[in-house]
Amino acid sequence: MDYKEEQINEIEALDSIYCGELEVLATDPFHKFAVPIKTEEYEPDTRNGLACRLEFTYMPKYPDEPLIISIEERENFDEKDAEKLKEHLALQMEENLGMVMVFTLVSAAQEWLNVQWDKAKIHREESAAQKLQEEEEAERKRFEGTRVTVETFLSWKEKFDEEMGYTKRREMADREGKKLTGRELFMTDKTLDQSDLKFLDDGDTVKVDESLFQNLDDLELDDDDDDDPDYDPNNDAYDSA
Repeated sequence: MDYKEEQINEIEALDSIYCGELEVLATDPFHKFAVPIKTEEYEPDTRNGLACRLEFTYMPKYPDEPLIISIEERENFDEKDAEKLKEHLALQMEENLGMVMVFTLVSAAQEWLNVQWDKAKIHREESAAQKLQEEEEAERKRFEGTRVTVETFLSWKEKFDEEMGYTKRREMADREGKKLTGRELFMTDKTLDQSDLKFLDDGDTVKVDESLFQNLDDLELDDDDDDDPDYDPNNDAYDSA
């Protein structure tokens, strides 16, 4: 077999198939050439689609021995994926030894690229959906607040009683053998005198709607004394009565 002639004939056929996209990089001692491939949705300088440049170098006994293939100018896929593509093409070369195979290899690489892009799109869509779900869950929890359970209420009440002095006073009363009423607890604990003030200091300011009091003058409010028919403001005797 005249390997050189086989290689030249394949180069001429590839140039016709790829309509000028094939680029011959060297001819001596053997042909080295490149073919670009890309997915349909590929857009330069964006994250849309995948693309690369396949470079082939003939060996002395090609097609009875494999070519040398390198993957250059990768876009939107990394070195790890490039190695997987090379392994895929190596298997294709083993299956096609003895026949010119560059067109078959380019087609296999193009199909591999399309599959990887479909996987990438699904992964992006799933990641976007997961992120949206997490954001909605976080927003729901923010408005929902902390759920009150028996345990959390008892814990809060114990802390509240401690702060208000109830616990200490009850312990003192138990030691003295006397159970104080709520009123007695209040009267004996001076700290409770300040509890309302503390609540006001810690709480929000209460706003009063002044419009509720604007029409008080229109109300017919009579003094209690006017209800007495015998009332005479000038009668001293009435006052002395």
